[in-house]
Amino acid sequence: MRKKKLMLHFWVLPVCLVLGSLQRGHAQDRPLSGKVVGTDKAPIAGVSVMVGGGSTGTLTDENGNYFLAHIHAGDTIVFSFSGMAVQRVAVGERRTLDITLAGKVAGLGEVVVIGYGSVKRSDLTGSIASIKGEEMSSFATTTPLMALSGRSSGVQVLQNTGSPGGSISVRVRGANSIQGSNEPLYVIDGFPSSSTDPSILNTSDIQNIEVLKDASAVAIYGSRGANGVVLITTKKGKAGRTRVDYSSSYGVQSLRKQLDMMDAKQYATLYNEQAANDGQAPYFTQDQVNSFGKGYDWQDLTFRNAPIQNHSISVTGGDKKTQFAVDGSVFDQQGIIRNSSYKRYSLVASVNHDISDKFSVSYSAVLSRISDAKQESSGARFGASLISATLLAPPTLTPYNADGSYRVLSSSYSFVSEGLTNPLNFLNQATDGVASNKVLANAAVVYKPVDGLVLKIFGGIENSDDREDTYQSLLYYNSQGVASVSVTQTTSLLNENTISYSKTFGKHALSAVAGVTYQDFLITTLAGSGTGFLSDVSQTYNLGSAATPGIPQSSYTKSLLLSGLGRINYTYDDKYLLTASFRGDGSSKYSDGNKWGFFPSVAVAWKMKDEAFLRDVDFISDAKLRASWGATGSQAIQPYATLNQLYSGKTVFGDALYTTFAPGTVLPGDLKWETTDQKDIGLDAGILGNKVRLTMDYYIKNTRDLLNSVQLPSSLGFTSTIENVGQIRNQGLEIAADVNVLSGKFKWNVSGNISFNKSKVIKLYGGQDILGGYVDMLVFADNTDLLRVGKPTGVFYGYEENGYNANGNIQYKDLNKDGLINQNDKTIIGNPNPKFIYGFNSAMSYRNIELSFFFQGVQGNQLANISSVDDALVYGYGDNLLKDVYNNHWTPQNTHAKYPKITRSQSMLFSNRFIENGSYLRLRNVELAYSLPFARKWDVSWIHSMRVFVSGQNLLTVTGYSGWDPEVNSMGGANSTAQGVDYYTYPTAKSLTVGLRAGF
Repeated sequence: MRKKKLMLHFWVLPVCLVLGSLQRGHAQDRPLSGKVVGTDKAPIAGVSVMVGGGSTGTLTDENGNYFLAHIHAGDTIVFSFSGMAVQRVAVGERRTLDITLAGKVAGLGEVVVIGYGSVKRSDLTGSIASIKGEEMSSFATTTPLMALSGRSSGVQVLQNTGSPGGSISVRVRGANSIQGSNEPLYVIDGFPSSSTDPSILNTSDIQNIEVLKDASAVAIYGSRGANGVVLITTKKGKAGRTRVDYSSSYGVQSLRKQLDMMDAKQYATLYNEQAANDGQAPYFTQDQVNSFGKGYDWQDLTFRNAPIQNHSISVTGGDKKTQFAVDGSVFDQQGIIRNSSYKRYSLVASVNHDISDKFSVSYSAVLSRISDAKQESSGARFGASLISATLLAPPTLTPYNADGSYRVLSSSYSFVSEGLTNPLNFLNQATDGVASNKVLANAAVVYKPVDGLVLKIFGGIENSDDREDTYQSLLYYNSQGVASVSVTQTTSLLNENTISYSKTFGKHALSAVAGVTYQDFLITTLAGSGTGFLSDVSQTYNLGSAATPGIPQSSYTKSLLLSGLGRINYTYDDKYLLTASFRGDGSSKYSDGNKWGFFPSVAVAWKMKDEAFLRDVDFISDAKLRASWGATGSQAIQPYATLNQLYSGKTVFGDALYTTFAPGTVLPGDLKWETTDQKDIGLDAGILGNKVRLTMDYYIKNTRDLLNSVQLPSSLGFTSTIENVGQIRNQGLEIAADVNVLSGKFKWNVSGNISFNKSKVIKLYGGQDILGGYVDMLVFADNTDLLRVGKPTGVFYGYEENGYNANGNIQYKDLNKDGLINQNDKTIIGNPNPKFIYGFNSAMSYRNIELSFFFQGVQGNQLANISSVDDALVYGYGDNLLKDVYNNHWTPQNTHAKYPKITRSQSMLFSNRFIENGSYLRLRNVELAYSLPFARKWDVSWIHSMRVFVSGQNLLTVTGYSGWDPEVNSMGGANSTAQGVDYYTYPTAKSLTVGLRAGF
């Protein structure tokens, strides 16, 4: 019996312990519910309600209610919602917890990345614009630079071509250099990139972009900051639960509009008229003319509806010691011209780890593989390129002969140009492909010996391996096979060593940074070619099989930049702010005595709202006045430009071939740095409790010691030299506003910006003009633009028309009254620089539905429509023409027509006829989105968010420009002051997109 009692006690004790623990666990583990409202007492749907530091959470429903099933007394609940301040509340013994969320104060406490550091937005002394990553993810694009268009005041984005992966030109407060780059410096995760286009990144990779505009903000980058600086920060991991985000979009692109060309009957009628005007027999009988009808539209052959898709998945997370982020993406854009495409595969990864309280390390890397199949055929007269051939091919003809072979257009009619090529040759028998492997990787070690003092060693590498293969097959008209291969490797190594210190004592706050940096730039190239192949089988992969191999070419270019930098930020009483910075750059490009450039800056700011005269003015909720001055620079020359270089060549002595070395034709000079001085005064203001945020800046930039080529007398043995020749000024006004129109269940926020910039050439070498872009149209060959003292940069330069003579031929004004029409009669005929650029964004939401639209525009600029030379004014080569020419050309009964007499002998010069209004207003993006309430309606707690959307890009463009698209820049580029020229450029597409964004 006693044994049984002992056995009973043996089982009872643990059972009691288990039951007791369960009872205690039940007491600790309990539900929590509540409601989340705004300051207006309206419920807020979609608020994230998370158990701090864990993976448990939910979202509020449409009535602001939430429910958490398992909560403990020691838990902290985190309430967060976009645009509102995060709240963290300890639960304690409560079972009900209601929360009121307040709006953020317009981001004044937000931390903004600046050069070699960061500051609160309220403490900024410079002019900086910020663009969030979510603003860029609404539509797929080959480069994040397109997200800057219209979203940042003072920043003009010029799309040089609409082709997939096509280049972009960005101008921050105008162009500064003649032969140097006018692109801003792109700094990706602290690495100053040598690339002029950060296309290595997908828009989904980016956390935010800061555009540094005034000298106070950019002077810390010294000789690379004259054109502004764009700081790009990729997404990083955060302590807390691991999060998986997926985004996917699919769109269909199409040509925004087709040009209205003559149909077959009109074509035949017009060229019969040309024959009659030139005393020739008609080319077509009347029966042929009557039978042609509409004919064939060659634009249908070349252009197509093309898909564009973008997919990305990211994993982020970590704890207090280690945070990580990994993001993989695939971007695939098929071009609206057949057989053109751009594909990018990217992997972005970062990790931050605190070794101890004093040591931490970080690493980040971007890997991209880019494949670009080009059909970029800008320029080329009389149908000798794809786009010009598409427009100029006779509509009376079709692409194929009866036997299926390609029709030879140049021999189809006796009056057709020999250069007119069937577009099928370009589309199917010529390839131009670029394959790129790009790496940007950096790592840092941070040591904090004492509170406020930080020592950082930062190093990285940027490498790009690019291979371009071009091939013209045996089926290409009159081709024996032409192949070329070029390989370029670009490598940059960076080391930065900085020390920073920050301290607050009483009313004084001080922070400082100093450092030494080293960066080198190495470019090597190798190219080979060949003509005459037996077969198309090997294409570019066996150049040795060519009947005539080309001469191989290679090059090596290296330059170094050594710098010292420093900056001090001082604040007194949180009202008066001072920033002073200095950078000295030593470049290997310059000659002895001029290798070093020194670039100081200073800025002050005054928070006026905290003064007595504004403290009680309720209407004004914030006010800060800023002023800055500083100098920045530009290297603006190629390596070895100051050295007397020898160039190799070949010569024949007797019956032998010898290699020679001889000086080049450019005389090396003793050159100085280009330097840009900039003054800026700005105002940041908040009105009505910061429901309205306003930023204004007025600036003046003067760039002196401009570098450019100068012609020399031939008797010297050199044809030119490079000298510091002049000065350019840019001045302007920027205004940006953000307005919280409505809050509550229905939310509406609008933002807009407008920028005015006026450029002026102040000084040039000997007061002489500098001629710009050049076009050779056979009917005329001339420069299209120039730099002239007292005029804006890159103005159009040509002749002024003076109506028609009695025979219907174009007449030109004899401006110097010497009885001749020649170069002395050329004058300024247009200005490609806009009077202002602007953007407007509206975002509305009601419960789970959001609607946003974004307009972007340019006003007061002009374009040079060089394409209209061939498709509107050349009448002797059988080219198809705009239908407008057929309807409105000179006849004895219509002497005031838009176009001259249809005759082969029509004379032509580059004149104001080709200058058109380039202003436009574009609906850049419109998006309708719906957030699915999975987590709060169906208790799918592992889904953090899910959003579906449909959007449209470039759906509406209001413009008076007659060409395909007013957003064109055929001669644009980093080193170009020429802009606004349209010369058969790949047109911009419009698109419709559907997509999904989900967080888990």
